[in-house]
Amino acid sequence: MAVRKDIPEDAKRKRRPAGPASYSAKDIQVLEGLEAVRRRPGMYIGTTDLRGLHHLVREVLDNSIDEAMNGTCDRIDLWIHKTNEITVADNGRGIPVGPHPTQKDPRGKPMDALQVVMTILHAGGKFGGAGYKVTGGLHGVGVSVVNALASEMVVEVHRDGRIFTQSYERGKPTSAVRAITKPQLPLPPSVPWRPQNRVTGTVTRFDPDREMFPVIEWDTVIITQWLRETAYLNKRLWLSLHDERTGTEENYYFDGGVISFVRHLNRAHENLHPKPIYVERTFENNTIAEVALQYNDTFAEKVYTFANNINTIDGGAHLTGFRTALTRTINAYARKSGALKDSDPNLTSDDVREGLTAVISVKIREPQFEGQTKTRLGNAEVAGQVATAVNDALGQYLEENPSDARRIVDKCLTAFRAREAARKARDLVLRKGALDGFSLPGKLADCSERDPERCEIFIVEGPSAGGSAKGGRDRRTQAILPLRGKILNVEKARADKMLGNEEIKALITALGTGIGEHFDIKRLRYGRTILLCDADVDGSHIRTLL
Repeated sequence: MAVRKDIPEDAKRKRRPAGPASYSAKDIQVLEGLEAVRRRPGMYIGTTDLRGLHHLVREVLDNSIDEAMNGTCDRIDLWIHKTNEITVADNGRGIPVGPHPTQKDPRGKPMDALQVVMTILHAGGKFGGAGYKVTGGLHGVGVSVVNALASEMVVEVHRDGRIFTQSYERGKPTSAVRAITKPQLPLPPSVPWRPQNRVTGTVTRFDPDREMFPVIEWDTVIITQWLRETAYLNKRLWLSLHDERTGTEENYYFDGGVISFVRHLNRAHENLHPKPIYVERTFENNTIAEVALQYNDTFAEKVYTFANNINTIDGGAHLTGFRTALTRTINAYARKSGALKDSDPNLTSDDVREGLTAVISVKIREPQFEGQTKTRLGNAEVAGQVATAVNDALGQYLEENPSDARRIVDKCLTAFRAREAARKARDLVLRKGALDGFSLPGKLADCSERDPERCEIFIVEGPSAGGSAKGGRDRRTQAILPLRGKILNVEKARADKMLGNEEIKALITALGTGIGEHFDIKRLRYGRTILLCDADVDGSHIRTLL
């Protein structure tokens, strides 16, 4: 056999590492039941660290929230027990109980519907549309995945005037579905159980498996944020957290929905208009778009997006539609009102989002999330629906409230001018070559060494201290940059003001990395940066600002 001449001789001699002696049909494995979840938990909950641990709570909670979204539940309670077990209870319809028409147990008998839901992936009442109009649980894997990753789980169903229960260990039933005479798991304090009361709902208790999760610590900040968000997104839904570790209880209930959410987010700010602008539209395919937005006097943008009550932290189609409509509508009004002249360029999306707080919530019959953890919404048609709803409602608001509209447009124009000023200042610095290290600040006492790994820079408070530092330094490897007093707080300043500050410009130039889109850590001129400040309150403040 001929050997290609273009292959190097050493490559010809190399052989692939030896693999297994055989690879045949018997090596093909099929993971039964929930074994796949335990073998590859990351595919279902992302990680097995604290983030994945809390995802278990979210999956169980989402089942109850789905009941609320469909109008069959108005109360959800969550307990964190001293043993670190979690219990979630709702007063919804209760998981169906009874023989399933197609699923069989190992003995060949019809499996109970409750066991089907709790132990089989992609099983649930959310696929055909008969059980739920809107749902966040699309894949039918949520509660069964939690079951697989729990050392113990117990579920109780209150339905048809009876109570049914089943227990599991690591996803496998340890008992049959059976009826009991009184509940074994806690019910909400406002729903006392009596035999004559026809209480309905589902109560789920689980203990995360320590074989799967190296650390089991519940963060109430994360959980209360979920409960608060859910209460905002579902008007008149009562949610309670009972933390038995501390003996505390927190309750969440809001009449205003997303309007209350925006007011909460803006509670510490000076708002440009007194009431949030509210948008709500139901489309022919039963998609519901709900938006509340309000401008404040800050520079930051706070926009939260949700799809079927799930926090889509990576945005998606609904966020795209909102931003498109916001930019288009404000530009149209600014030109119509004369705030923008014919020769002026349009405001950008960044300009119209400065100081904006908004909550975008859509409810969709068949949402398409990107990934099992549902962080981004993929339904392309939702972008147009949200854009239409926002464009119509916001345009009408601006026309009917000219004083509010003027304040909003003025804020956007200020952001536009600041962006242009910052761009010009940045271009000026670049043209002078300061960011390339060709024009170092005069106050910098540089070192002679040019290898950054061997150099260090001391940023010193005040010129007098800078003089002392210069006298005691090693001129070969140590540079001194004295700064005058407290520098600008860049967190609260616009980019144009920051780039106009002499002390900030000296820092940028001395370090050499550039800023913003021109930042390059490889161009850092010193391997170590050391702050020398007085050991007092002012010194501490200066260190914080630096």
